[in-house]
Parts: sequence; C-alpha cells; structure tokens
Amino acid sequence: MSLRDRLREAGDSGSGDALFDRFGIVENPFPASNQTLGNPHFPGEADEEAEERIIAFFREGASRVVVVKGTQGVGKTNFLNYFESEIRDALRDREGYYIVRYHPDPEASFEGTTRRLFEELDVDHLSRLARRLGEDGAPIEEVRGYDMREALRRLRANAGLAEIMMQWLLGHRLLKVHREKLGVQFRLDTVESKTAALRDMVQVSASAGVLNGIFLLLDELEKQAGVLGPRAVVRYLSALRAVVDALPRGLFMMIAITPDALSRYSGLAPALRGRLEHRIELKTLGSRHAALRLAEFYMETARRKAVVQLGRPAPDRATKIMDDTDIEKCYLALKQTVPRQADEGVRQRAFLHELHMLAESAIQGDA
Repeated sequence: MSLRDRLREAGDSGSGDALFDRFGIVENPFPASNQTLGNPHFPGEADEEAEERIIAFFREGASRVVVVKGTQGVGKTNFLNYFESEIRDALRDREGYYIVRYHPDPEASFEGTTRRLFEELDVDHLSRLARRLGEDGAPIEEVRGYDMREALRRLRANAGLAEIMMQWLLGHRLLKVHREKLGVQFRLDTVESKTAALRDMVQVSASAGVLNGIFLLLDELEKQAGVLGPRAVVRYLSALRAVVDALPRGLFMMIAITPDALSRYSGLAPALRGRLEHRIELKTLGSRHAALRLAEFYMETARRKAVVQLGRPAPDRATKIMDDTDIEKCYLALKQTVPRQADEGVRQRAFLHELHMLAESAIQGDA
C-alpha cells in the first residue's frame, strides 16, 4: 500500500470522531519522548512537599531554595511545568509577584538568568516603582550601589526615565543619555554588577510595596557541565549562590537537577551546598502497580479531554486502547534495562514513550 493510500485510510479511521467512537479518545493519550510540554501531571508525594514550601513562602516571605532531584526522564520538567501553572493560577488575585522560568541551555551564563529577571520586572514595574517613590522616597536610602541610588532618585523625579533605566539594567552599552539622564557612570556588564543591581532593585521594590516575591524556576541545570569548562561552571554556581545570599527575602528558587550533577556541583562549589539542602526527590517507577496507575491516569485524562473537546458523552462501548497485560509487558521489558542504567526503577519518559508507540499501532489498526 502506498503512503498516499495509507494517509487516505488514516484520515478515515484515525480521525478524532472515529477514535472517540472506538476508544473514547481523540488522540494518542501517551506522549512521545520528545514531547515535554502539555503533558498531564500525575500527582504524587512530591507535590505535597512542594506545595508546603510554596505556602510557607507566601506566608513568611523569607527566600527559599528547593531542589527537585531526579534522573533524566523521571519527570522533572513536567513537575516544574505543573507548578509554574499552579503558581500562576494562585497569583491571579495577588499583586507584586513575578514568575521566571529559565532554561540555562543554550546560553550558558548566569548573566542570562539575571537579565531574564530584569526583563520580567519590565518597564511597567519601574514606572510603578517611580510613582510609589514619588510618594515616599525613603526606600532609596536602603540601596547600596551609588549608580543605582542615583538612577532611582532621577527616576523618582521623572517616571519617563523607566525605559532608559531598563536599558541600563539589562547591561546595554553605556551611552551619553544614560550618564546625563540617569547619572550612572558604569555599565552593568559583569555577573557581580548585575547581581548587586538585582539585589538593590528587589530591596527597594519590596520596601516601596511594589514587589512581594519572585519565583525563579531553573530547569536542566546539569547541562552547564556539558557546555562549560570546570572554571566557568564554578563561576556560574558562585553567581547562583550570590543571588541567593543577596536576597534573604522575596525569592523562591526551584532548581531541577540530576543526582549526579548535584553531587558534582556540590564538590565544585562547596559554598553552594548549604543552600541546596531542601530537596524533593522524584522517583522512577518501581513496581508494576505504579506503572499501571500512571498508564491509567494518562488514559483517563485523555478520555475526559475528549468528552470536553467534542461536547458529547463518552461512548458506551468504547474499549481501552490497551489492556493491563500489554502495559505490564511493556513495563517488565523496560525493567530489564534498569541495571544497565543504574536506576532503581523504570524512567517515566521511557515508559510513556513505549506506551505511545503501542497506542499508535492500535490507532492505525495494526495491533
């Protein structure tokens, strides 16, 4: 059969309505290994730990660093995706909070992270800060840096300077307009200067009542070792520690990292180790029961999504796209590879990918 004929056939048997009538779904319920966005989040014990830390941050305001530890493919990115969504939902009726999701790769520099933080605060934030400082300029006296203090005094007098001040904060080339309008003398072109500027900006914004907290979610931190030399990695980690130390209040940092990288980085930067003690571990699938629960969760999520998408009740005679025996066979086959990977169980990403392939065969009528 030609590809054209197969595509024509798939257009009939693989359509959303046909899949719904047959399986009660409109698409493959399992994600392929390269699909990292939009996947359902299977709730677990780690969720409760993270929620407790987030609630404490909202309640107390003291800065916190939470390390999400797990091997590749165990669901760290999915975990961060879920909590980014949950935090955004919780902030809908709260003002003065910002969320920054940052992937260090491909820009292997902590300067990229500080720049992203300033971008999230944005020009509107500086305008609000200018108006608040116009009412009470006392918070400016808490600022340590001379250039920052002078720039804030000028901003207080003229909120229209917010845009050129943001240019300076982002490390743009220092021009005559920055010197004359803001009164600054030095460009923010090093990790140290940007970290100091970030500390001062968070401090003055919090004191002025226009900033309550920043959520910084760092994913795939282990990639730093793959693109940087040891010295550059140490510099990156030292900058990370400097930001944590500079912001005793107002920062909630969630870092996703593999156990190997965490151990290696702790050795390279011992001073950072003490800041990474609050850890949440994501575990692999250690039993057939756990694998069946995960698979059923994805299938049930797909069924509920189909009902909402099509706007009609699930078909009475819909069959499961695969039965428990197929799921167990898939899990046990992957379990045989665990000793070679030095894992305690099967990685979720690998398991879901195999189920995706099995489901695809069923959808195309080959199973």
